[in-house]
Amino acid sequence: MANLDDRTVRIREVGLRDGLQSIAQCMPTSAKLAWIDAEFAAGVREIEVCSFVPAKLMPQFSDAADVVRHALGIPGLTVAALVPNVRGAELALELGVPKLNYVISVSESHNRANVRRSREESLEGFRQVARLAAAAGAKAVGGMSTAFGCTIEGPIAQDEVLRMARGYLDAGAAELVLADTVGYAAPDAISRLVERVRAIAGDVPLALHLHDTRGLGLANVAAGLAAGVRDFDASLGGLGGCPHAPGASGNIVTEDAVFLLQAMGWHTAIDIPALLRVRDIVRDALPGVELLGAIAKAGLPIGHGAAPP
Repeated sequence: MANLDDRTVRIREVGLRDGLQSIAQCMPTSAKLAWIDAEFAAGVREIEVCSFVPAKLMPQFSDAADVVRHALGIPGLTVAALVPNVRGAELALELGVPKLNYVISVSESHNRANVRRSREESLEGFRQVARLAAAAGAKAVGGMSTAFGCTIEGPIAQDEVLRMARGYLDAGAAELVLADTVGYAAPDAISRLVERVRAIAGDVPLALHLHDTRGLGLANVAAGLAAGVRDFDASLGGLGGCPHAPGASGNIVTEDAVFLLQAMGWHTAIDIPALLRVRDIVRDALPGVELLGAIAKAGLPIGHGAAPP
């Protein structure tokens, strides 16, 4: 459980995985490594660097092993990877990945459409992943996709989210993540669901993975903060788009989320001007891919970061 007196917030970069997986063109490995190095230099201390899926399904991650080896060579960087199944977990653990992110949709329909398994089948897969991770001294993270709504089923009952959270906890999850996958959440829903999940999670950390599909991403960050969340996923330039919502923005923008936090007096240890320069690496490697972000367009206000009078 978060220490509510602590003014430190962790922003975890997910653009290298969640962002790149929805883009048809493949980013060169050298650009990925430069992106990781530059974000670490800017102060980002956790990056989800890849997904361990078969290359024939997602060629964007055919270089996963090379990317992981490079990232693991950076002292002080927490390296995370998405593992969709037991085989993915085995590959990640063989390389020494310390944090395995696993995702199940709270929506039964969405889970079947996404991974062709029932939620219970997916949860059994997580039980196996958690056992492998524990044996290797790694962490298995339980992500709950469509926790606030689904494009197939519509609104999701909070009791269903709690049921999945309990399943994850019983299986040995080291962390839980509530994901607003398709942008259904509003601040009041964030507050209520975070409060209910934290009540059963105990000391297990709870993070938020938010999208800005309908313009409420940063408002939901503020609601999560007020409810005690201190870990947020974000994507550089909002890279990634939004599944099932063509043309809509997807993940919250890393640069804008950091600005919000710093403007509210929270500590992130991230240098925004340095973070903005990382966009050049992504833009050069992915020509034609739109990068979002208000701070990138408007710049920082005069005096941002200065001590208050």
